[in-house]
Amino acid sequence: MKIGYVRVSTEEQITDRQFVQLVDICDKVLAEKKSAKNTDRPVYQRVMNMLKEGDTLVIMSIDRAFRNTMDALGEEKKLRERGIFFQILNLAVDTSNADGRLAFTVVAAVAQHERERNAERVKQGQAVAKAKGQHIGRPPVMSPRQIRIAKEKIDRGEATIEEIAALNGIHPWTVTRSIKRLEKV
Repeated sequence: MKIGYVRVSTEEQITDRQFVQLVDICDKVLAEKKSAKNTDRPVYQRVMNMLKEGDTLVIMSIDRAFRNTMDALGEEKKLRERGIFFQILNLAVDTSNADGRLAFTVVAAVAQHERERNAERVKQGQAVAKAKGQHIGRPPVMSPRQIRIAKEKIDRGEATIEEIAALNGIHPWTVTRSIKRLEKV
């Protein structure tokens, strides 16, 4: 039996692209919307528990199933010890033979390297932006003027934090944090 595992990191992301690639070649395809860094991935665990000797786990790309190289190599070893094979479609890697296992090891290391290099590039870009005085991260949901007006209304008892939040379509904690941030300036 071939079991496909599809994963995206957030609820907003769509699994369709991966699902379409796997559905025709797998007996079952299960999808999950959780970060690979999350150790609590119930669908992934369900897939691992479903796999029996002679089965094949199929994924679109290595980063869809594993957090890092050591995780990938460890999971592949556990699968191999159980007599389960592993396929990565976008790389045509199949661990049912020695060449496929070698390719998998190299691919896992390269994927880990790329994740680390990407993180370095992001940090470097953020440092440059910060040095230029640019805002890093998501844009504020309320302008300084909106925050001042909200604080004045709250202070005068004309509105509650919850009412201000509802008017702006945000969580009350965001209003509280925005006011605290404005007070520090």
